[in-house]
Amino acid sequence: MSSGAHGLRIVRLANFIMPRSGGLRTALRSLGAGYLANGHQPVLVMPGERYSDEETDQGRVITLPGPMVPLTGGYRVLVGRRPLARLLDRLAPDRLEVSDRSTLRWTGRWARDAGVPSVMVSHESLAGLLRISGLPGAAGRRAADALNARSADAYDTIVCTTGWAAEEFVRIGAPVRRAPLGVDLETFHPVRYDPEVRARYVRPGEVLLVTCTRLSPEKKPELAVDALGELVRAGVRARLVVLGDGPRRPVLESRAAGLPVTFAGFLPDQGAVAALLASADVVIAPGPVETFGLAALEALACGTPVVVNAASALPEVIGPAGAAAYGSGAAMASAVAGLLALDEDLRRSQARSRAEEFSWPAATAAFLGAHRAAVTAGRARADVEAA
Repeated sequence: MSSGAHGLRIVRLANFIMPRSGGLRTALRSLGAGYLANGHQPVLVMPGERYSDEETDQGRVITLPGPMVPLTGGYRVLVGRRPLARLLDRLAPDRLEVSDRSTLRWTGRWARDAGVPSVMVSHESLAGLLRISGLPGAAGRRAADALNARSADAYDTIVCTTGWAAEEFVRIGAPVRRAPLGVDLETFHPVRYDPEVRARYVRPGEVLLVTCTRLSPEKKPELAVDALGELVRAGVRARLVVLGDGPRRPVLESRAAGLPVTFAGFLPDQGAVAALLASADVVIAPGPVETFGLAALEALACGTPVVVNAASALPEVIGPAGAAAYGSGAAMASAVAGLLALDEDLRRSQARSRAEEFSWPAATAAFLGAHRAAVTAGRARADVEAA
C-alpha cells in the first residue's frame, strides 16, 4: 500500500465519459485536482479511443481502449475484467472510487478481496433512467431496488450528490453518504457578462435564453425548444441558444424549424461558455433525471437564474435562485416568464449567492470523508462476516 508521506493512492474508475465535455468529466477533473491539493495520489482510469498514461493537473490519468456504446453519441466503456484487474493489482490502491453502477460493479469484489476500502459514486438515478426508458411505476422501482441492492452489497460506501439521488438507496435501507459537488466560482462569474456576446444572438430588448446540455434522449433538450415556442407564441421576443451536441441534434433542428433557435454546438473554451451563460437572461435545464446538474450550477455562478425540471434533483440544488417546472414546454415557458418578471439585479444576485454555497474544496472534503467512512464500513462488514 502507498499511504504515508505521499498520502493515499485513490484509484478512480469511470465509464460513460464524453471525450470533450460533460458534468462527469468536470467532476472527475475537479475532484482529482482536489485530492492532489490535499496531498493524495489520485489515479483516474477511464475508457478512450487509444491507450495513454499521463500526469495531469488532476493526477495520473490512464486511458484504456474501450468500445463506443451504440446510439449514445460518443460514450465509451471499460471492458475486459482480467486486464483491468491486473492494472488494479499493479496500481495497488489504498482506496477505490468507482463512478459506474453497472459494468464495473465487479470491482467492489476485487477491492474486498484486496482489502481496499471502496466507494461507489451514484451519478444518476437508476429509477429515473428506467422510467424514461419505458419501465415506470412499481416495475421500475422493483428493478431499480434489486440493482441498487447489488451495488450497495458490492461496495463499502455509496455516495450520492443530492438527497434526491440518495432516496432510492435510502428506500432499500442501504447506507449512503451525501457529498454535493462544486462549481468553479472564478471561471463562472457575473463579470463574464459581455454585451458583444449577447449582441451576437439578440437585439436590444430581446430575451436571451440558453440551454447547456447533452443532446440525448435522457436530457430531454426538446423541452427547451418547446418552451421557446410557447414564449414566442405568447408574444415574447426571445431567442434560444442551444449549447452542446449529441445524437438528437438532427431531430431538435427539425423541431426548431421556424423558431429563433441557434445551435451553437460544443464550445471547448470554458471562458466562452461562461460568457454566454453570464450574458443570458435565463438558462433552461430540462433534464428530468439530473442528480446534480453542474451546468445549472455554472449558470448560477454566472449570476443567471435557471429553470429546471421539477422531476429532477435540480430544485434541491438551485434553491431560491430559479424556478422548477414539470416536464412540458408550456410549464417551462411559464417558469421563464415568472423569472423575467423579477427585478434583474435581485434574480442575478440570488443566483450568484446560491452558487457560492457550492465550492470544489468543500466537495473534495466531503468525498474524502466518504473514503474515511468506507474504512469504518469495511471493518464492520468484515467483523460481521467473521462472526
